[in-house]
Amino acid sequence: MPKHSRRLLRALGLVCTLALGATACGGSDDGDPDQKAVSPADVQAALKKGGTITVWAWEPTLEQVATDFEKEHPGVKVELVNAGTNNDQYTALQNAISAKKGVPDVAQIEYYAMGQYALTKQLTDLKAFGAGKLSAQYSPGPWNGVRAGGEGVYALPMDSGPMALFYNKTVFDKHGIEVPTTWAEYLDAARELRKADPKAYITADTGDAGFATSMLWQAGSRPYTVDGTEVKIDFSDQGAKTFTDTWQQLIDEKLLAPVTSWTDEWYKGLGDGTIATLATGAWMPANLASGVKNAAGDWRVAPLPQWKTGGKTSAENGGSALALPELGDNEALAYAFVEYANAGKGVQTRLGNGAFPATTADLQSTKFQETAFPYFGGQKANKIFAESAASVPDDWSYLPYQVYANSIFNDTVGKAYVSGTTLTEGLRSWQEASVKYGNEQGFTVGK
Repeated sequence: MPKHSRRLLRALGLVCTLALGATACGGSDDGDPDQKAVSPADVQAALKKGGTITVWAWEPTLEQVATDFEKEHPGVKVELVNAGTNNDQYTALQNAISAKKGVPDVAQIEYYAMGQYALTKQLTDLKAFGAGKLSAQYSPGPWNGVRAGGEGVYALPMDSGPMALFYNKTVFDKHGIEVPTTWAEYLDAARELRKADPKAYITADTGDAGFATSMLWQAGSRPYTVDGTEVKIDFSDQGAKTFTDTWQQLIDEKLLAPVTSWTDEWYKGLGDGTIATLATGAWMPANLASGVKNAAGDWRVAPLPQWKTGGKTSAENGGSALALPELGDNEALAYAFVEYANAGKGVQTRLGNGAFPATTADLQSTKFQETAFPYFGGQKANKIFAESAASVPDDWSYLPYQVYANSIFNDTVGKAYVSGTTLTEGLRSWQEASVKYGNEQGFTVGK
């Protein structure tokens, strides 16, 4: 085995153990540069032969997709298993891979976690199935996500989270505050709102790694560089400074509600107008409609504020894909399902049930963009989401152990929200802790 591969496997084995709290990884020992191509005829033969595939996913719209797939292919059975959401499933998946037992044929994996599996060679490179030819079907952010910073295609994008600004129009109108188009205006709006209503905040933020990395992405920061086991982490670039300069003022002036997202208090604030905006992914409408029913009609969607006047740069926040774990069985049959769900008929089924697309044709379709949202007063918000999706730079990379890095965010950057530590100092601590951890796992991590 080449030295590079041994080092890689030692690194990733430990990542799997420590980042996911599981036992050592059990992926293949070598990469597979000579991976045998699987032709469409091979996939059709697998469908004709039939069999059972196991799909681990928490995405609810896949239930109908699985039912429809079975109807089209009577000899195929899809066992859809909810093994938990994100980290819970990742831990279960890692345990199964380690034990080399019970590994699903298909697994839902979020973009930020993709590198952790791709670099360990625990996912089948779908280029062997011709998946590389599907690149034009997807918007740049999700496609970049399934590439995991490498040359392979480790999954097919299922959904995406181009960012937008969700705001409570009723609150803004009540106080005569203009909807901000830049982050400088956003800071001014935060001050105006607090002055007009001391109980109200422009948004809530107690420190969230996903939000912070998305904001850095939009601001032009590129803190992570990954080339195999060679990693660089640097939060000192201008993009990081651009983000922290503004966000530090929001913290220092106590303009952010000290309320953690997804808590009961957070939902209450969104409903009663004391939390007036959310900068987040396009998957948010269904959550507002179901979790903040009392504010239906109050909220609207605007483009994500820009760091420069007149800019048109966005970022992704969230989103996931369907991958084939290398130790899964029935690869051809599993790929047939993934392609059906994320590039075939299943896309429309999922969109009809509320999913947000990663597919360019759907993002640009008249039907999609003309969809009116009753929750947003009839606003055709998909137009804003589609423009955002097309404005996401495709050169962002996550760490190959981003799951672990995110887990220590509140121990480092999070201190800026509760102490005299600044965001810049917090990012420096996050960098140092991530560098230390990566080197301990066998990566070569520089700054």
